[in-house]
Amino acid sequence: MDSQTGTHDTDNLKPAQKKSLRGFAAMDPQRQREIASLGGRAAHQSGHAHEFTSEEARAAGKKRHARAAGETPHAG
Repeated sequence: MDSQTGTHDTDNLKPAQKKSLRGFAAMDPQRQREIASLGGRAAHQSGHAHEFTSEEARAAGKKRHARAAGETPHAG
């Protein structure tokens, strides 16, 4: 406690300042979806988008389930 003012040192701490959003993060969620959709369409049209085959999806699912079965809860 400060003997002159009668306050604690922690009384002068500022609350955590919220970081201001800029660019894409500051946009309306609907506008973000529109922009993302355009990017996805462009990728498909140019042939750069990856589309999983059923075999690839099955293999990915097996990997994920095998990994999840081996996980242990984190202490925390």
